Amino acid sequence: MILVTGATGSIGRHLVRRLTADGTPFRALVRDPARGDDLGCAHVTGDFDLPETLPPALDGVEQMFLNAGGAVPADGEQPMVRQQKAMIDAARRAGVRRIVKVSVLGAREGGRLAQGAHWEIERHLAASGIPAAVLRPGGFMQNFRTGAGAFTADGDLLGAYGDGRVAYVDCRDIADCAAALLHDPSRTGTFVLTGPEALTHDEIAAELSRAQGRTVRYVDLPPDEFAATLTRQGLPAAFAADVAALFAEVAAGSQDTVTGTVRDLTGRPPRDFASFLAA
Repeated sequence: MILVTGATGSIGRHLVRRLTADGTPFRALVRDPARGDDLGCAHVTGDFDLPETLPPALDGVEQMFLNAGGAVPADGEQPMVRQQKAMIDAARRAGVRRIVKVSVLGAREGGRLAQGAHWEIERHLAASGIPAAVLRPGGFMQNFRTGAGAFTADGDLLGAYGDGRVAYVDCRDIADCAAALLHDPSRTGTFVLTGPEALTHDEIAAELSRAQGRTVRYVDLPPDEFAATLTRQGLPAAFAADVAALFAEVAAGSQDTVTGTVRDLTGRPPRDFASFLAA
């Protein structure tokens, strides 16, 4: 039995569909029973912040897909770190034999936001003794549809990427890689996932223009101006500064490498940005 956490998220909902289509036995962990009903699969109600709800969810589980919300600080801490550590500890006590965890590209000690948070969780997972496969995807193509990417009021793309290239990856490909690993429990280690091409944000704006039938420009700002823009939109100043600093790293080439991992795990090439937009 597989337990899928983060089942209603950008990756989890695609994984649920894939496992259902494959006939793989699994259950989804959801906080809201109504959202679990919408998934159309077996599900159990539980919450990372309510430890007493975790043992029933893990009953009979051999593998767990570990994913949860982002790493936005709350009162100076990263809730995701506390939550995923608690889930790992509960899985160890329940005798879970393997975990497939979603991390982030560039996870490292002292990294900003999600990078540092996922690194801390990865270290905790390694120390747990549970065999694990860790997925480190780059930026999600879905961010340009959900609004997690930054846009101006006129619908132009906004950022501080300069001419830096990013190998964005489709969340469907991340889910397919997770499914492949869940189907092959012998595979462990770290897997860096990217799309098939590294694009500048000017090139991404051109793709958005073709898909939407209107002109979308890319507006590039210096990092400090971009941070100020995010602050005006309501984000905490320290968080906005870290986001802008991460974007500056991207401008310097931190996410321009393309890997062949999606093909290696799934047997097919990853979806490109134009195909994502068309879908």
